Amino acid sequence: MARMFVGRSFGILALLVIILQALDLLTESAKILAVPGNGQAQVWTYVSLRAPQLIARFVPFAVLLGTILTLLQMNQNSEVVALKGAGLSAHQVLAPLILASLGIAALSFAFNDRVVSHATAALDRWQKVDYARLPPDRGDRSNVWVRDGDDLIEVDRASGRGDAVRLHSVTLYDRTGGNLVAIVRAPAGRREGDGWRIGPATRFDVAGGQVTALGGVLVARGVRPDQFTLGSVDADGLSFGGLRAAISDLADAGRPTKSLEGTLWHKLSGPLSAVLMPLLGAVAAFGLARSGQLFVRAVIGMALGFAYFVADNFALAMGNLGAYPPFLAAWAPFLLFFLIGEAVLIRSEE
Repeated sequence: MARMFVGRSFGILALLVIILQALDLLTESAKILAVPGNGQAQVWTYVSLRAPQLIARFVPFAVLLGTILTLLQMNQNSEVVALKGAGLSAHQVLAPLILASLGIAALSFAFNDRVVSHATAALDRWQKVDYARLPPDRGDRSNVWVRDGDDLIEVDRASGRGDAVRLHSVTLYDRTGGNLVAIVRAPAGRREGDGWRIGPATRFDVAGGQVTALGGVLVARGVRPDQFTLGSVDADGLSFGGLRAAISDLADAGRPTKSLEGTLWHKLSGPLSAVLMPLLGAVAAFGLARSGQLFVRAVIGMALGFAYFVADNFALAMGNLGAYPPFLAAWAPFLLFFLIGEAVLIRSEE
């Protein structure tokens, strides 16, 4: 049973990924090849980055369809009747599928953590430059804007973390009451005390039109290093450990982290949803095949599975909006449909 279930699940997954990847290439390949210098190698690079996303997204769908096809065949061949006649309960009949789905869930989590997160981050960076050549990624942040009271600070590039942050090409827009008074520019800056020492700086006075050399000057008192290094966090482009570290840094900086916490929990509940699929699709296994309701039972199993995905996406969206607590947004659909699957199984068979 487990071998049949796993083989069909991965076969369906491969078929889904091939079809969806081909459809995706119909639109994206034109954008990739429109960039001068791009060719077949860049198209295959896109496929290598996009395919892991498709695999991660459709693993639960494939497990659901694999469950239904496996149990339908066993029901038609009266194998389920034989197992029941041997004294096995419905849960014992499903045990091989549930154990196999636990292995699939563990494999899916490892694949998402090690492969999908890196592929997503690389693809996002590549798409932001419209599939042009990417500069080497050193983990620096570029084009950073920070507000200090009325003043605005623009940094061309920020590197490092904590008190070791280094600023490159700093521009301070000195404003009073919303009006620009002066512009201070410096090629570099570093942390000093509770402020930032930038230099050699020059000051352009807007009213007088004069440029004054300031040398080293201390600015932006009270501006924390994380304000230059912590920007928008791409949760899908980080591994479980990386996202947890980013949430910790944002929490220490007093930034909101509720939506990221929901995504962190979902990195666990998402792969584990594969364990639910044998339970939700089990309605196709029980009931006599000659009753003529086998197709109806298969449709009910698919409806339960797809209802779970709708509820899961809805709860995650509500969590991102702050309407649901992070833990509830990630785990409530899983627990709810676990209870629904158990209720349907017990009511229809036990």
